[in-house]
Amino acid sequence: MYPPPGMYNYPPPLLLVNCSNCHTPLQLPHGARSICCAVCRAVTHIADPRSAPPSSSTTTQLSPPSSTHTPPPPPPPAPSPYNHAPPGPPPNVHGRKKAVICGISYRYSSHELKGCLNDAKCMRYLLINKFKFPNESILMLTEEETGPNRSPTKGNIRMALYWLVQGCQPGDSLVFHYSGHGSRQRNYNGDEVDGYDETLCPLDFETQGMIVDDEINATIVRPLPHGVKLHAIIDACHSGTVLDLPFLCSMSSTGHYGWEDHRPRSGLWKGTNGGEAISFSGCDDNQTSVDTSALSGITSTGAMTFCFIQAIESGHGSTYGNILNAMRATIRSAGGGNDFGGGTVTTLLSMLLTGGSLPGGLRQEPQLTACEPFDVYRKPFTL
Repeated sequence: MYPPPGMYNYPPPLLLVNCSNCHTPLQLPHGARSICCAVCRAVTHIADPRSAPPSSSTTTQLSPPSSTHTPPPPPPPAPSPYNHAPPGPPPNVHGRKKAVICGISYRYSSHELKGCLNDAKCMRYLLINKFKFPNESILMLTEEETGPNRSPTKGNIRMALYWLVQGCQPGDSLVFHYSGHGSRQRNYNGDEVDGYDETLCPLDFETQGMIVDDEINATIVRPLPHGVKLHAIIDACHSGTVLDLPFLCSMSSTGHYGWEDHRPRSGLWKGTNGGEAISFSGCDDNQTSVDTSALSGITSTGAMTFCFIQAIESGHGSTYGNILNAMRATIRSAGGGNDFGGGTVTTLLSMLLTGGSLPGGLRQEPQLTACEPFDVYRKPFTL
């Protein structure tokens, strides 16, 4: 009877190789990848057949002597952290400029607004002609825009805000302008000083809901890296702290200012990741904004948007404090019945169709919030 298979485990045969230096035949133990020659003491390295290219020859591939052995190449470098940046040429030395402009009229509804589309057009004109924003870097969301992604719905506004900060790099200047309805709702997690969350109302807010300040902050404020600047111009009711920025500039009627600390008691940080975020809002959190023709004398505009552009065009845009004072002075004068039509902005607004109007008597105070306090009268304003 023959023994069953595996009863005797014979060792595998030894592999014969020639010394890479003196060519003396050497017996290579099974599994070894190198052997030292007893004659010349040279080390012969055997290439791993799994990494060698396929060959028709069964001859064992030998590496050169150790004195001329080439080390393996270094591993490839790690991917660049900027590989997720949008396609296109790299930013110039002054950084890129990007803007999202959203104007919602809610036409054919019971809460229709007359001036928001005009606001969007005027802001786009200002950014292009005054601050040299490239036309292709401005994303417009209005009911007049064509294409399913340009309607100011909740989903489209969300995507636009993500686009605004995507791939931002030091030197970039970002702008978010919103003209439309704003509201507020009860806050239950205790991170609001006044107990309310401020909200923006997209075109489909009645079916899809509002955009809450917590989400706006998490989307376009907290991701901002060092060297990136964001300006928000929000022309809506209850918009004072709609970006949830930690500090509110409280300015008296005489022009004196101080900073209010609006950081949540929970300790949650709602500032940036090293960048700069500043917001101009149409009114305080407990106030309402209007669109009116009392300011331009020509067509309906949002009061806050008009006053912001008026301050820039009339030469009051050197510092944040000058802008805020000029805006408040214009609002108060219009509220007293004075006609602030004409002037430098009329040339900008005259290209627009005349819209409806609301009575005078404006009762709103433009607000300034920021990620950190600064001297509003000395800090230069730049976009």
